[in-house]
Amino acid sequence: MPEVIFPGPEGRLEGRYHPQPAPDAPIAIVLHPDPQFGGTMNNRVVYNLHYAFYKMGFTVLRFNFRGVGRSQGEYDQGIGELSDAASALDYLQTMNPNSKHCWVAGHSFGAWIGMQLLMRRPEITGFISVAPPGPSSPGPGNYDYSFLAPCPSSGLIINGSNDRIAQPKETEQLVSKLHEQKGITITHEVMEGADHFFKNEEEHMKPMIDTVQAYVRRRLTEGTR
Repeated sequence: MPEVIFPGPEGRLEGRYHPQPAPDAPIAIVLHPDPQFGGTMNNRVVYNLHYAFYKMGFTVLRFNFRGVGRSQGEYDQGIGELSDAASALDYLQTMNPNSKHCWVAGHSFGAWIGMQLLMRRPEITGFISVAPPGPSSPGPGNYDYSFLAPCPSSGLIINGSNDRIAQPKETEQLVSKLHEQKGITITHEVMEGADHFFKNEEEHMKPMIDTVQAYVRRRLTEGTR
Protein backbone atom coordinates (compact mmCIF):
# COMPACT_ATOMS: atom_id res chain seq x y z
CA MET A 1 0.00 0.00 0.00
CA PRO A 2 1.61 3.27 -1.04
CA GLU A 3 2.74 5.66 1.63
CA VAL A 4 1.72 9.20 0.69
CA ILE A 5 2.65 12.66 1.88
CA PHE A 6 0.13 15.40 1.15
CA PRO A 7 -0.22 19.04 2.18
CA GLY A 8 -2.08 19.87 5.38
CA PRO A 9 -2.82 23.19 7.09
CA GLU A 10 0.37 23.00 9.22
CA GLY A 11 2.70 21.27 6.76
CA ARG A 12 2.83 17.77 5.38
CA LEU A 13 0.57 14.94 6.50
CA GLU A 14 1.56 11.29 6.29
CA GLY A 15 -0.92 8.71 5.06
CA ARG A 16 -1.51 5.31 3.52
CA TYR A 17 -3.42 5.37 0.25
CA HIS A 18 -5.03 2.31 -1.30
CA PRO A 19 -6.50 3.05 -4.77
CA GLN A 20 -8.87 0.87 -6.77
CA PRO A 21 -8.42 0.27 -10.51
CA ALA A 22 -11.89 1.69 -11.31
CA PRO A 23 -11.71 5.48 -11.76
CA ASP A 24 -15.23 5.95 -10.39
CA ALA A 25 -14.73 3.78 -7.27
CA PRO A 26 -16.28 5.17 -4.08
CA ILE A 27 -13.83 6.88 -1.68
CA ALA A 28 -13.41 6.73 2.10
CA ILE A 29 -11.17 8.32 4.69
CA VAL A 30 -10.50 6.69 8.07
CA LEU A 31 -9.66 8.81 11.14
CA HIS A 32 -7.66 7.65 14.15
CA PRO A 33 -8.10 8.03 17.94
CA ASP A 34 -6.71 10.84 20.12
CA PRO A 35 -2.94 11.27 19.68
CA GLN A 36 -2.66 12.25 23.36
CA PHE A 37 -3.45 8.65 24.23
CA GLY A 38 -1.29 7.01 21.56
CA GLY A 39 -3.74 7.14 18.66
CA THR A 40 -2.20 6.73 15.18
CA MET A 41 -3.33 5.60 11.73
CA ASN A 42 -1.98 2.13 12.62
CA ASN A 43 -4.50 1.67 15.45
CA ARG A 44 -6.07 -1.79 14.98
CA VAL A 45 -9.62 -0.52 14.55
CA VAL A 46 -8.49 2.06 11.98
CA TYR A 47 -6.37 -0.49 10.12
CA ASN A 48 -9.26 -2.98 9.99
CA LEU A 49 -11.74 -0.33 8.87
CA HIS A 50 -9.34 0.73 6.12
CA TYR A 51 -9.15 -2.82 4.73
CA ALA A 52 -12.89 -3.39 5.19
CA PHE A 53 -13.62 -0.44 2.89
CA TYR A 54 -10.93 -1.49 0.42
CA LYS A 55 -12.39 -5.01 0.18
CA MET A 56 -15.76 -3.44 -0.65
CA GLY A 57 -14.26 -1.64 -3.65
CA PHE A 58 -13.47 1.72 -2.07
CA THR A 59 -10.34 3.76 -2.70
CA VAL A 60 -9.21 4.43 0.88
CA LEU A 61 -6.97 6.91 2.70
CA ARG A 62 -5.98 6.81 6.33
CA PHE A 63 -3.49 9.30 7.73
CA ASN A 64 -1.77 10.62 10.84
CA PHE A 65 -3.14 13.81 12.34
CA ARG A 66 -0.71 16.71 12.90
CA GLY A 67 2.20 15.90 15.18
CA VAL A 68 1.80 12.11 14.80
CA GLY A 69 4.41 10.01 12.99
CA ARG A 70 5.78 12.03 10.10
CA SER A 71 2.87 14.49 10.02
CA GLN A 72 3.94 18.04 10.83
CA GLY A 73 2.39 20.39 13.36
CA GLU A 74 1.24 19.98 16.95
CA TYR A 75 -1.82 18.55 18.66
CA ASP A 76 -4.66 21.09 18.57
CA GLN A 77 -7.53 19.78 20.75
CA GLY A 78 -9.51 18.65 17.71
CA ILE A 79 -9.71 22.05 16.01
CA GLY A 80 -6.66 21.64 13.80
CA GLU A 81 -7.33 17.93 13.43
CA LEU A 82 -10.67 18.75 11.78
CA SER A 83 -8.77 20.92 9.29
CA ASP A 84 -6.37 18.01 8.72
CA ALA A 85 -9.32 15.74 7.92
CA ALA A 86 -10.70 18.31 5.46
CA SER A 87 -7.27 18.47 3.76
CA ALA A 88 -7.17 14.67 3.56
CA LEU A 89 -10.58 14.62 1.91
CA ASP A 90 -9.46 17.36 -0.51
CA TYR A 91 -6.44 15.22 -1.45
CA LEU A 92 -8.57 12.08 -1.89
CA GLN A 93 -11.10 13.92 -4.05
CA THR A 94 -8.37 15.48 -6.20
CA MET A 95 -6.96 12.00 -6.84
CA ASN A 96 -10.44 10.58 -7.58
CA PRO A 97 -12.53 13.25 -9.33
CA ASN A 98 -14.99 10.72 -10.79
CA SER A 99 -16.04 9.10 -7.51
CA LYS A 100 -19.79 9.14 -6.85
CA HIS A 101 -19.79 8.11 -3.18
CA CYS A 102 -17.78 9.56 -0.31
CA TRP A 103 -17.66 8.05 3.18
CA VAL A 104 -15.90 8.95 6.40
CA ALA A 105 -15.11 6.47 9.18
CA GLY A 106 -13.48 7.10 12.52
CA HIS A 107 -12.65 5.47 15.82
CA SER A 108 -13.08 7.30 19.14
CA PHE A 109 -11.64 10.85 18.75
CA GLY A 110 -11.57 10.12 15.00
CA ALA A 111 -15.32 9.38 15.07
CA TRP A 112 -15.94 12.78 16.71
CA ILE A 113 -13.79 14.53 14.07
CA GLY A 114 -15.54 12.59 11.30
CA MET A 115 -18.98 13.69 12.46
CA GLN A 116 -17.81 17.31 12.47
CA LEU A 117 -16.49 16.82 8.93
CA LEU A 118 -20.01 15.79 7.87
CA MET A 119 -21.20 19.29 8.67
CA ARG A 120 -18.53 20.89 6.49
CA ARG A 121 -18.77 18.58 3.51
CA PRO A 122 -22.23 17.92 2.05
CA GLU A 123 -20.75 15.49 -0.47
CA ILE A 124 -20.23 12.89 2.30
CA THR A 125 -22.91 10.26 1.71
CA GLY A 126 -22.36 8.03 4.75
CA PHE A 127 -20.41 7.68 7.96
CA ILE A 128 -19.18 5.04 10.38
CA SER A 129 -18.56 6.11 13.99
CA VAL A 130 -16.88 3.43 16.10
CA ALA A 131 -16.95 4.07 19.87
CA PRO A 132 -17.63 7.83 19.61
CA PRO A 133 -16.48 9.59 22.80
CA GLY A 134 -18.98 11.23 25.13
CA PRO A 135 -18.88 14.13 27.63
CA SER A 136 -17.14 12.01 30.29
CA SER A 137 -14.50 10.57 27.93
CA PRO A 138 -10.86 11.62 28.47
CA GLY A 139 -9.62 14.11 25.88
CA PRO A 140 -10.23 17.73 24.91
CA GLY A 141 -13.20 17.86 27.29
CA ASN A 142 -15.67 19.12 24.71
CA TYR A 143 -17.10 15.94 23.20
CA ASP A 144 -20.40 17.60 22.47
CA TYR A 145 -22.44 16.77 19.34
CA SER A 146 -24.65 19.85 19.31
CA PHE A 147 -22.96 20.78 16.00
CA LEU A 148 -25.06 18.03 14.35
CA ALA A 149 -27.94 20.40 13.75
CA PRO A 150 -29.16 18.67 11.76
CA CYS A 151 -26.98 15.65 10.98
CA PRO A 152 -26.64 15.79 7.17
CA SER A 153 -26.27 12.11 6.32
CA SER A 154 -27.24 8.66 7.52
CA GLY A 155 -24.67 6.53 9.27
CA LEU A 156 -23.76 3.67 11.58
CA ILE A 157 -22.76 4.19 15.20
CA ILE A 158 -21.20 1.11 16.77
CA ASN A 159 -19.86 0.61 20.28
CA GLY A 160 -18.98 -2.06 22.82
CA SER A 161 -21.13 -2.78 25.87
CA ASN A 162 -17.98 -2.93 28.06
CA ASP A 163 -16.46 0.34 26.81
CA ARG A 164 -14.92 2.17 29.80
CA ILE A 165 -13.66 5.14 27.75
CA ALA A 166 -16.76 6.07 25.74
CA GLN A 167 -19.59 5.24 28.11
CA PRO A 168 -22.36 3.17 26.44
CA LYS A 169 -25.09 5.26 28.11
CA GLU A 170 -23.64 8.42 26.53
CA THR A 171 -23.59 6.72 23.12
CA GLU A 172 -27.27 5.83 23.66
CA GLN A 173 -28.04 9.47 24.42
CA LEU A 174 -26.30 10.58 21.21
CA VAL A 175 -28.20 8.02 19.14
CA SER A 176 -31.52 9.01 20.74
CA LYS A 177 -30.88 12.64 19.89
CA LEU A 178 -30.04 11.80 16.27
CA HIS A 179 -33.09 9.54 15.91
CA GLU A 180 -35.28 12.62 16.33
CA GLN A 181 -33.91 14.18 13.15
CA LYS A 182 -35.84 13.94 9.89
CA GLY A 183 -34.53 12.76 6.55
CA ILE A 184 -31.70 10.57 7.81
CA THR A 185 -31.46 7.16 9.45
CA ILE A 186 -29.00 6.42 12.24
CA THR A 187 -28.29 2.73 12.71
CA HIS A 188 -26.92 1.74 16.11
CA GLU A 189 -25.22 -1.57 16.90
CA VAL A 190 -23.82 -2.66 20.27
CA MET A 191 -21.13 -5.34 20.37
CA GLU A 192 -21.85 -7.31 23.52
CA GLY A 193 -18.77 -7.61 25.77
CA ALA A 194 -16.50 -5.47 23.56
CA ASP A 195 -14.23 -2.80 25.06
CA HIS A 196 -13.20 0.52 23.49
CA PHE A 197 -10.57 -1.11 21.27
CA PHE A 198 -12.40 -4.35 20.33
CA LYS A 199 -9.34 -6.22 21.59
CA ASN A 200 -10.73 -9.73 21.20
CA GLU A 201 -10.20 -10.45 17.49
CA GLU A 202 -12.69 -13.29 17.03
CA GLU A 203 -15.41 -12.25 19.50
CA HIS A 204 -15.42 -8.48 18.96
CA MET A 205 -13.20 -7.07 16.18
CA LYS A 206 -14.31 -9.44 13.43
CA PRO A 207 -18.06 -9.14 14.20
CA MET A 208 -17.70 -5.34 14.36
CA ILE A 209 -16.03 -5.22 10.94
CA ASP A 210 -18.62 -7.65 9.52
CA THR A 211 -21.37 -5.34 10.81
CA VAL A 212 -19.71 -2.33 9.17
CA GLN A 213 -19.36 -4.12 5.84
CA ALA A 214 -22.97 -5.35 5.86
CA TYR A 215 -24.19 -1.82 6.60
CA VAL A 216 -22.07 -0.13 3.92
CA ARG A 217 -22.98 -2.72 1.27
CA ARG A 218 -26.68 -2.23 2.01
CA ARG A 219 -26.37 1.54 1.78
CA LEU A 220 -24.51 1.37 -1.52
CA THR A 221 -27.23 -0.76 -3.10
CA GLU A 222 -29.99 1.49 -1.72
CA GLY A 223 -28.30 4.66 -2.93
CA THR A 224 -29.90 6.65 -0.06
CA ARG A 225 -28.52 9.40 2.16
